Amino acid sequence: MTTYKNIMRTRLAQYHAPQKVQEAGVYPFFRTIESEQDTEVLINGKKVLMFGSNSYLGLTSHPKVKEAAIAAVKKYGTGCAGSRYLNGTLDIHVELEEKLAEFVGKDGALVYSTGFQSNLGAIPTVTTRNDYILLDDLDHASIIEGARLSFAKTLKFRHNDMASLEKVLQRCEPGALKLIVVDGIFSMEGDIANLPEIVKLSKKYNANIMVDDAHSFGVIGEQGRGVSSHFGLTGDVDIIMGTFSKSLASIGGFLAADKDTLNFIKHTSRSLIFSASATPSATATALAALEIIKTEPQHMEQLWKNTNYCLKAFRSLGFDIAHSCTPIIPIMIRNNEKTFLMTKLLLEDGVFVNPVPHPAVPNDSTLIRFSLMATHTQQQINFAIDKIEATARRLGII
Repeated sequence: MTTYKNIMRTRLAQYHAPQKVQEAGVYPFFRTIESEQDTEVLINGKKVLMFGSNSYLGLTSHPKVKEAAIAAVKKYGTGCAGSRYLNGTLDIHVELEEKLAEFVGKDGALVYSTGFQSNLGAIPTVTTRNDYILLDDLDHASIIEGARLSFAKTLKFRHNDMASLEKVLQRCEPGALKLIVVDGIFSMEGDIANLPEIVKLSKKYNANIMVDDAHSFGVIGEQGRGVSSHFGLTGDVDIIMGTFSKSLASIGGFLAADKDTLNFIKHTSRSLIFSASATPSATATALAALEIIKTEPQHMEQLWKNTNYCLKAFRSLGFDIAHSCTPIIPIMIRNNEKTFLMTKLLLEDGVFVNPVPHPAVPNDSTLIRFSLMATHTQQQINFAIDKIEATARRLGII
């Protein structure tokens, strides 16, 4: 074995954080699900209520979505065996791009095989060495990684703090390209980007805007068109990014923009050119889910009924849920050990939630991420709230 490999293995062998949590009996990750991703799932043969899913509209088990995936495999097979750039573009990829562009109100769209790759494909591609990338400090990891791949200078501003954003804009060279990138709905905090003020500042300082609608597509805006639609500012946002793994019940991602931006990204984005294209089943699933979003508004309506009910219930019980106003509800625990323990106890009581511990967030900001689906019943929601209240009181959280 070479010296290099010894150095690497020695370094990696010193990582014991997961083992310590496992030894404490509260390890909450990689929990194996034995059923479809629905409001109720099977774990170790036991039925558990799922309140940790990103399937906000509950379409992963919709009959039309399943049928579309099966039909696509029968027609196209299981994979494309190449990148979009070469042999991996199917007619359904093009159809999906056209329908996504029309839906979000842009000239065109470009489909990637994951949402993560969409951000990696856009941010370092449209920026160069003398440019600036401005990030909310709670932006998703894929945005941060996209910025790291760019030669541009990355500057961060405090979460949803417009005074902080303006100070950062003032540090930029006036004539340089300045790209502000924000989540539409922030994936852990559940609050919405202050897009109206961001747009005002972008015009004042001649900056461009990219919005990651991963958690807002299908959730807010006209028919679920996202944050830009929600505020009536689609024309002021340069790039809209979205994913298929939430409301579109699949896996994949897309960018939507004007024709010149898309033409450039399409021919220079490394994560598009050098990655295999989205599978036929994933693409057909997203197409079917998009059609349901457009024609069956009751799913989004029910999601918001569930959301408003839960937001009111948690606040009335004395929970700190920060500034959430969406189906993503952060239950602030502010203690790593209690966050892990509460997750374990809830699972034992039949409620699946996601822990967000340190170092993902500061130790005094750890939380339980509780997320809603349109298909959750009132009975399921009440059961979960009762169990969360009882566990929180037991641990001295409320």
